[in-house]
Amino acid sequence: MKQVIILVPSTYVNLSSVAGCYEILTRANAYWQRLGNKSMMNVQVAGFEPELQLEHGLFSIHPAPLQQIKKADLVIIPSIANENFDNLLADNKAMINWIRDQYKNGAEIASICSGAFLLAATGLLDGKTCSTHWNVASDFRRLFPNIDLHIDKLIAEEPGIYSNGGAFSFLNLVLFLVEKYFNRQTAIFCSKIFQIDIERTSQSPFLIFQIQKNHGDDVVTQAQTFIEENMTERISFEALASRLAVSRRNFDRRFIKATGNTPVEYLQRVKVEVAKRELENGRKTVFEVMSEVGYSDDKAFREVFKRITGLSPLDYKAKFSKEGKLV
Repeated sequence: MKQVIILVPSTYVNLSSVAGCYEILTRANAYWQRLGNKSMMNVQVAGFEPELQLEHGLFSIHPAPLQQIKKADLVIIPSIANENFDNLLADNKAMINWIRDQYKNGAEIASICSGAFLLAATGLLDGKTCSTHWNVASDFRRLFPNIDLHIDKLIAEEPGIYSNGGAFSFLNLVLFLVEKYFNRQTAIFCSKIFQIDIERTSQSPFLIFQIQKNHGDDVVTQAQTFIEENMTERISFEALASRLAVSRRNFDRRFIKATGNTPVEYLQRVKVEVAKRELENGRKTVFEVMSEVGYSDDKAFREVFKRITGLSPLDYKAKFSKEGKLV
């Protein structure tokens, strides 16, 4: 029988990811047994503190003592509701070491949303890919520059290590784990019982482009401002670099380091973010929105929009507009 440990770090934990994981996995195990199989999982909630008060004392968790658990087969790191990640890592050094040791002893590790910070601190993801909530991407890149962060991915998979995007997308990670440890039939059963879209694979439609200007590079900040104020114009980045008195090569290097995007990608993301807001308002046609953000080529606009959001402009408008009409 697989020993599954849902961790409770010594900081403000998102209760839904702990309770949700526990409920779905135990329900999957009960269904598995109902089919005539032996119990697959023993699921425990564990941490180093005997009790954690959440939501100003409205809820409390009483974890099993983690120090007494020597061997796990699957470790799940929940989402963290406190975004002071430097303190999170400092307060949970013992748990970080425990996670690392469990992986080295054969356990698989799965992190939910911002729980990826604890996973990354183990060093197990250095040089590998990871996903987390798009809203904490800048802090993640600051603390872990050697990890290849993919905030578009709903689930990032490395050998024995799984991470996922933000908020309630953890439900899809749990279904992924159910299918891996039980089978497809059990995962489909859980998707129906808990009404989770089992085919969802990306968090791109839910991303809000975060314009980062706290990087300390004044040249890049000036470039960002120029791009944002002139996004509908045909921008020559060669001329912009010259205007800022840097070589094009140095300009590109500094821009990527500061923002995580090339200048061209940054311009595209600014355009698409404005387009998304206009489509959400629902008053304008796709063609009108396309023109307002500086595109004259319908095909180019649709290709860039879909690459960034995962949806066509029409599908995005249908999904998120106030009117919900394909107009």
